[in-house]
Amino acid sequence: MTTMQEIITILAVIFGTMVTRFLPFILFPEGKTPPKYISWLGTVLPCAVIGFLVVYSLKDTVSSPFHGLPELISILFIALLHKWRKNTLLSIGSGTILYMYLVQAWFH
Repeated sequence: MTTMQEIITILAVIFGTMVTRFLPFILFPEGKTPPKYISWLGTVLPCAVIGFLVVYSLKDTVSSPFHGLPELISILFIALLHKWRKNTLLSIGSGTILYMYLVQAWFH
């Protein structure tokens, strides 16, 4: 890339980030009630995104030599830890560390 192309790319990324960050606050200011459809999306989308991430993460486990055993152990660990501590960051971080340990030390 030339220097000009790099500058244009950086400016495009900055603009895209600013638009996605500021547009919701411009469209739905603090005193204005958002439409019911937007409120409904706010309640439904987080679960849908997590569902998609789980399906995407597990799509290749059948072809693995251990048929998803490290994934299953990690998912159960995440579920139990989250039920116990109710801390999303702790659950995801600990589950990721456990999964990486299992894949590299036990199921390689």
